[in-house]
Amino acid sequence: MKMGKVYLVGAGPGDPELLSIKALKILEKANVVIYDRLVTRAILQLVPKQAEKIYAGKRSGKHHISQDKINEITIGEARKGKVVVRLKGGDPFLFGRGGEEAQELRKAGIQFEVVPGVTSALAAPAYAGIPLTHRKFASSLTIVTGHEDPTKFENRVKWEKLATSVDTIVVLMGIKNLERIVERLLKGGREPQTSIAIIEWGTTTNQRTTIGTLSNIALMAKERKVKAPAVIVIGDVVKLQKELSWFRR
Repeated sequence: MKMGKVYLVGAGPGDPELLSIKALKILEKANVVIYDRLVTRAILQLVPKQAEKIYAGKRSGKHHISQDKINEITIGEARKGKVVVRLKGGDPFLFGRGGEEAQELRKAGIQFEVVPGVTSALAAPAYAGIPLTHRKFASSLTIVTGHEDPTKFENRVKWEKLATSVDTIVVLMGIKNLERIVERLLKGGREPQTSIAIIEWGTTTNQRTTIGTLSNIALMAKERKVKAPAVIVIGDVVKLQKELSWFRR
C-alpha cells in the first residue's frame, strides 16, 4: 500500500478569510482532518463532506485526546495511504506543538509538509487596532507563552529580565496566570502605568478588547470575566488602540 502524507496546517486566528490559499487547497483534498479546539466552525465548513473529521481539542487541564494518541492516529491514518491534515489554530510552529508532531512523523518515516498560518499573536492585535511596532513607540517585540510545560525542570521565561528589555510583549495562553505575569513584570521594573490590552477571540465576531494598565488589569479582567482564548499585549503601542480601532463585530 502506498504511504500517505501528513500536512501540518495553520488554520489562522479564526477569521476564515485569513486562511491561506495553500491551506484551502490542501483541505479540499483531505481524507482525514484532525483539528484543534481553536479551529472555528466556519473553517471546518470548508472541509469536504466525505473527509473524516477527528476532534483533538485541548484546554488547560482538559485534553479530549492525549498528545500521544493524536500522534498515533495521525501516523496510523497516513500509513493507510490517506491524505491527513493536522489542522491547528494559528500557526503550527508557534506554541502549537507542531515541531513535536513533526519529529514524531519523521521518526515514523511519514512524509509531511508544514503550511504556516496567521498567528493570533499578530492578527488579534491588528484587528484590535494595535500595531505591535511603531517608530515612535516600539522598535522591539517578543512573543511568549504564558503557560509553560509544567513538567519542565525550570521555566524558560524569565519575566523579570523580559520586563525592561523589550518594548512590546505579546503573551499567548496567559489568562490563567495573568496576575503572576503582571507581578513578575512589575518586580522586574516595568512601570505600573504601562498600557496593556487583552483581546479575546481575536478576528472573530466574538472579539472583545479590554484596555488597562499593569496596575489594574488583573482586577479589570476579573470584573469583565475575561476568558481564554485571548492575546495579551503589553507596551506603549496599546495607547494607539482607541485611534486605530477599525474592526466591528
